[in-house]
Amino acid sequence: MAVDRPVPFLGFGIGLRREHYREILEGEPRCDFFEAISENYMEVGGRAREVLLAVRERFPLVLHGVSLSIGSTDPLDTGYLRALRALAEDVAPEWVSDHLCWTGVGGHNAHDLLPLPYTEEALAHVVERVRRVQDALGRRIALENVSSYMTYRASEMPEWEFVARVAEGADCGLLFDVNNIFVSGHNHGFDPRTYLEAIPPERVWQIHLAGPSERGALLLDTHDSPVRDEVWELYRLALLRFGPVSTILERDDHIPPLAEVLAERDHAARIADHPDRRSPNRGSPTGGQVCDP
Repeated sequence: MAVDRPVPFLGFGIGLRREHYREILEGEPRCDFFEAISENYMEVGGRAREVLLAVRERFPLVLHGVSLSIGSTDPLDTGYLRALRALAEDVAPEWVSDHLCWTGVGGHNAHDLLPLPYTEEALAHVVERVRRVQDALGRRIALENVSSYMTYRASEMPEWEFVARVAEGADCGLLFDVNNIFVSGHNHGFDPRTYLEAIPPERVWQIHLAGPSERGALLLDTHDSPVRDEVWELYRLALLRFGPVSTILERDDHIPPLAEVLAERDHAARIADHPDRRSPNRGSPTGGQVCDP
């Protein structure tokens, strides 16, 4: 499927993590590009900045933030935006992304990616803030759908409609996290394929894949385990809908050796080669049989 996007297709990569610095710098990892956490390198010199620039010399790079708090009612942090713009000008990433969420209010940081109420008021608020962020950075950004463990009684639309309308209204991209729609679908009882079908393909710049943890009846987006079979199947369906999309494998806890992360990257590339084929494991995103689209 051909999709007209404003960003290049970078292939299949992994998150840049300190545990893998040495192997990446000294070897030739089979990786098409890397994703760096913006906050780890903003206003930072020394070894971290040296590694980031060394990686950027050899590979395409994207920046991914966790502190923009685009949905908060607090004023946008102009100091943060200046530092992010300076980092982007220094390393020239292919694009910059963050999360469609809020992380605090009243100057207090919750240290979590909290979901928004899906209302017309919240939609207008976020769209206006995304436009201001893009003006401040001098570039368009991509926003990632987050996993969630709660909903708001005030919500007026499903999450997938809200996400799509933010992207259209702010003229920004989407970082489509396949694991997050699986996690939220499990936690809230919706079919993640419904979410998938509502997302405009031309807005999807990048995909995330990761593994969740089980906490009783809930799934948590912990990025500390291998990608589940159900998420691989959702990824296949996503590629059938979106066409080729730059894909990153994430590990943020219990980080295994580089070879293990790259093996999952390789599996993503194999699925992308033949997304029309059923995944070897026929696990369902919702526990039942998955039908071909």
